Amino acid sequence: MSQLNDNIARAQDYMKRFRDRGVLNHINGESLAADSGKTFETLSPVDLAPLANVARSGASDIDRAVQAAEKAFKTWSKTPGKERRAILIKVAEAIEARAEEIAFTECMDTGQSLRFMSKAAIRGAANFRFFADKAPQAEDGQALRNDTQMNVTSRRPLGPIGVITPWNTPFMLSTWKIAPALASGCTVVHKPAEFSPMTAKLLVEIAEEAGLPKGVLNLVNGFGEDAGKALTEHPGIKAVAFVGESRTGQLIMAQAAPTLKRFHFELGGKNPVVVFDDADIDRAVNAASFMIYSLNGERCTSSSRLLVQDTIYEEFTRRVAEVANGVKVGHPLDPDTVVGPLIHPEHEEKVLSYFDKAREEGATVAAGGEKVGDAGCFVRPTLFTNARNDMTIAQEEIFGPVLTAIPFKDEEEALHLANDTQYGLAAYLWTNDLDRAMRLTDELEAGMIWVNSENVRHLPSPFGGVKASGIGRDGGDWSFDFYMETVNVSFPRKAHPVPKLG
Repeated sequence: MSQLNDNIARAQDYMKRFRDRGVLNHINGESLAADSGKTFETLSPVDLAPLANVARSGASDIDRAVQAAEKAFKTWSKTPGKERRAILIKVAEAIEARAEEIAFTECMDTGQSLRFMSKAAIRGAANFRFFADKAPQAEDGQALRNDTQMNVTSRRPLGPIGVITPWNTPFMLSTWKIAPALASGCTVVHKPAEFSPMTAKLLVEIAEEAGLPKGVLNLVNGFGEDAGKALTEHPGIKAVAFVGESRTGQLIMAQAAPTLKRFHFELGGKNPVVVFDDADIDRAVNAASFMIYSLNGERCTSSSRLLVQDTIYEEFTRRVAEVANGVKVGHPLDPDTVVGPLIHPEHEEKVLSYFDKAREEGATVAAGGEKVGDAGCFVRPTLFTNARNDMTIAQEEIFGPVLTAIPFKDEEEALHLANDTQYGLAAYLWTNDLDRAMRLTDELEAGMIWVNSENVRHLPSPFGGVKASGIGRDGGDWSFDFYMETVNVSFPRKAHPVPKLG
């Protein structure tokens, strides 16, 4: 308890600036209130106490930020990659120096537990380091030759980019979009989720203190229907990188269609973890539990559908239920807490509604299925068994610590169940049969598949989904393919007859 109290006191010290001055926009190097003067409150999901007032921005604020980004683009896009690399490395170092401040602030703003958020800044810094190292080669292309021509390709930064990030792990996911955009020579207007705006302000301040020129990264707070809509519609924004719900992605695509923007969407998921009876059961239980009960289950790649071969279904689900029942639910700054409070009362209400739906449709509550306490947004880790794939709990993204377990008989049925959803972000396959692993990974409808592993990110690899789970890929050179335009220049290798008309 003394450690928890000490952590709370330190968090309060870190967030005092926000309590006193609010969470302001950051445009062209300046902290600014919304032009309208309007604000909204961000709440702590621990006890629903107000944390700070946040600028509620609109179209004029977005326009100001885009103008700053357009002006900065003229210089930043021409800055040599080697110089961009040096600046972004300093940003990574500055993030690491303030890792505790970022983690404690994010815990109180999102409800995510410290054991996971303590790594948020480290992962964010890793993103900046990785893309910093790639900045000097960002413009590189290929030389393509035939008998008469030499074609030389290169990449050029697109221009100002709109980045819209989610509320679940906001700091890390912001760096995942912003770092490659900056490394490519683009400038950014960032609109964070209204439920968790605090660390976005820390990021832009850290970046500028580390040497990022003013106007290269701009921050505008607000709601999707106001600031978000203005950002996606603005003709000065050349592309939109968005992480969030599939329905919101549809709206953004419609709003941006008249200006023909480029999109990268990382959207929802209902990801299957498929476990065959020849798998390493101990490791599979641990991985399936980790991927749904870590980060409060509020992660796009969570393994929210557990498909288990019927020969081991009872044993496997019993063991997962034991894990769920043993998970500590508590204050996010308690070092022993695994599951903290869900982000907001609105989201808590959504997650709780699925408990009633599960019971109505005939599923068994093997663990959890209830709210914890009267204060805050705490929900007990939950496992539903005796479920079918046509149940609501198996088809809709719940985005909480809620797992739905479904048995299957054989490989054919497993593949059918895994693919029988509108989503296709990630899939996890557990088997020691190499031939089976090859067959199924060829047929699973998912953008990312892990075999005998939980989600382990490798930064050079592509990240993204299929179907309703997204458009495009992030990671490695795939990020530069999004933030940059490929140009081809053709040179003649020898003279050739030019067609004559007439």
